[in-house]
Amino acid sequence: MATTTSVSSLASHATPPRYRVYLKEAKYDFLKMIRMPAYALPTILFPVMFYVLFGILLASRQPGHSVQMSTYLLATYGAFGVIGAALFSFGVGVATERGQGWLQVKRASPMPPTAYFFAKVVTCMIFSLVIAACLILLGVFFGNVHITATMAASLSLVLVLGSIPFCAIGLAIGYLAGPNSAVAVVNLIYLPAGFCSGLWIPLEFLPHFLQRVAYQLPPYHLGRLALATVGYAHGGHILLHVAELVFTTIAALVIARIAYQRDAGKLYG
Repeated sequence: MATTTSVSSLASHATPPRYRVYLKEAKYDFLKMIRMPAYALPTILFPVMFYVLFGILLASRQPGHSVQMSTYLLATYGAFGVIGAALFSFGVGVATERGQGWLQVKRASPMPPTAYFFAKVVTCMIFSLVIAACLILLGVFFGNVHITATMAASLSLVLVLGSIPFCAIGLAIGYLAGPNSAVAVVNLIYLPAGFCSGLWIPLEFLPHFLQRVAYQLPPYHLGRLALATVGYAHGGHILLHVAELVFTTIAALVIARIAYQRDAGKLYG
């Protein structure tokens, strides 16, 4: 009886609770990403640089519209930043780890497969929160942006949760694109979609045919949700934008699931 008890005790200590596996995987994935300057620095500095240039410096030369423009671009460049964090974390990260054979090691381990994806979502959300915080601080202290603490919290929440559909899109890209082509594929999607969705400059400044295209693009819907939190509730009902992003998430996950099953056993040299 004593032997049985000791064996059971050892087994319970050897097998950590399931939630600890998820938390540890998230912890080490985050540490890995912050130790990769090629991901961490551009992910944070790219939207910050764009906002400083267009939302603060150029907007300050138009006194009649500087406050409105800096507030508007605070929301849209926030959306642009979190989309980039999601697409590069999943699209490039998953494709690269596929090529290295790391995902095969993960499959062979006793770790639940969902822990790997959970960790990447958490990492992306943390980077999204950092991007939102940086832009809000820049806007308030240097861009003459006047938003309440509630508005700032709402914007941050929308941006963090709004990264999830683009995590799903990135996951589909990560399993469909090759390890060497993933960066190009992500950039071909990320930059044009961001511009055509009115995230770089207000949608009203774009040609009419691009404005019609924007309504079909997921970044447009995240941008509109972000704008609604800072007082620009235009461009359709909020629930419509939420529904579009939910549909995008489901469709991307279905594609990613099919690509995941097809990828089993594939090797890259």
